[in-house]
Amino acid sequence: MNLPENLSIDFLARFEPKTDINFSSEAQQRIHINRTYLDKIIESGQTFYGINTGFGSLCNVRIANEELSDLQHNLVRSHACGMGDEVPEDIVRWMLLLKIHALGKGYSGIRAEIVSLLIEFYNRHISPVVYELGSLGASGDLAPLAHLSLPLFGEGMVNYKGAKRTALEALTEENLQPIPLAAKEGLALLNGTQFMSSYAVWCLLRAQKLSAWSDVLAALSADAFDAKNEPFKSPLHRVRPHQGQITTAQRVFDLLKDSELQTRTKIQVQDPYSFRCVPQVHGASKDALDHIRQIVETEINSVTDNPIVFHDEDAIMSGGNFHGQPLALNLDFAAIALAELANISERRTYLLVSGQRGLPPFLAPNAGVNSGFMIAQYTAAAIVSQNKQLCTPASVDSIVSSNGQEDHVSMGANAATKLKRIVENVQRVLAIELITAIQALDFRLPQKSSPKLEKIRNAFRAQVPMMNTDRILHNDLMIAERFLDTHPSLYIGE
Repeated sequence: MNLPENLSIDFLARFEPKTDINFSSEAQQRIHINRTYLDKIIESGQTFYGINTGFGSLCNVRIANEELSDLQHNLVRSHACGMGDEVPEDIVRWMLLLKIHALGKGYSGIRAEIVSLLIEFYNRHISPVVYELGSLGASGDLAPLAHLSLPLFGEGMVNYKGAKRTALEALTEENLQPIPLAAKEGLALLNGTQFMSSYAVWCLLRAQKLSAWSDVLAALSADAFDAKNEPFKSPLHRVRPHQGQITTAQRVFDLLKDSELQTRTKIQVQDPYSFRCVPQVHGASKDALDHIRQIVETEINSVTDNPIVFHDEDAIMSGGNFHGQPLALNLDFAAIALAELANISERRTYLLVSGQRGLPPFLAPNAGVNSGFMIAQYTAAAIVSQNKQLCTPASVDSIVSSNGQEDHVSMGANAATKLKRIVENVQRVLAIELITAIQALDFRLPQKSSPKLEKIRNAFRAQVPMMNTDRILHNDLMIAERFLDTHPSLYIGE
């Protein structure tokens, strides 16, 4: 399929990662015209940063035309110094996709055959080995994108057919030829925010699911705790009309409709904030994520390398479009917004195991002999505490690099990688609430929750039976975590 002119998070949510992608004729034409213009500029003898000069603080060193190819190869090799864990292959594939899309804008001065080979990597599942550590999030994601680019000219390592192989081996097996880089191409490949952006896409796609599940779990827990549905009624939110708050309240109220448990006489005047303020807390996170989604969509549809070749304006301009500050600030914001979903979830879990409102302590049928879900709540608390540490913003930091030439950096790459850890942690905390809420609902039988929530309870109970006596909960928690991935929330895809 041809990629659309502009990518959206909704499109990427529906996009099947195994789908082969193609380059539209319009994109090929843009790239060809842009490169032809750049070649004429090089032949004229004019000097432009990174095209026929050194890089960073070596920007004043003029490079002879016959050395321009070596300049680009050396650039990629010298910048391929990432460390740490390997970037997961699904995120590497997003990096390939987003780099292809950015180069297709036709302002990077790169040849079409370079982009075509990147497309072959994507379609044939040749995934360059990229490392998490090495990007400062300014001048682009230099080290990660260097590792992404090495296989183009037959160097570096790739993941291919389930094994780590040399790039040259994979190219040979697929009958693909490595392509020597020409002037500007190494710089165009390395400058860019595709590492940060790919983590952002990965996290936002999962955040959408986790946000939807948070509402469902809040409804399950509300019935399990014998909470009121009054805080979810529309008049309250009509007079404070934040969209996320309105959406959340309507969802939870709808989920509780026709619940037998809601017909019970409630003795409490009000419920704790972790139930009563679900629309306000979940809703604020939704609104934050909606804002962040707009920033990320702008970024993934932008030209973020340097210098930028404006053939249509007869100009080559050197600027700072590679600087990751828009992403860095918003990825830190996303971390806080998502961590709050886990914070309030853990509080609901705590109340469910606290032995209140007719529920046994720790939801254990024979509390004392059995400890029930006591330590499951400990685990949730430990994860929530780690999230709070990970929410320390990366974007407030900056370390001078490149001999002072790059004197302010975004640290957006660190914001991106720690956000991924928070997303994974939020899912774990929600999984603990899921298993706890359903155990609590079992104690409410024969009275049942709403038909919608009972459907979820039955689906989960088909995989995990009620805990009547203590057993190793780790196994159940792993199933609960997978359940959130494999069983669609009632609101995923809205």
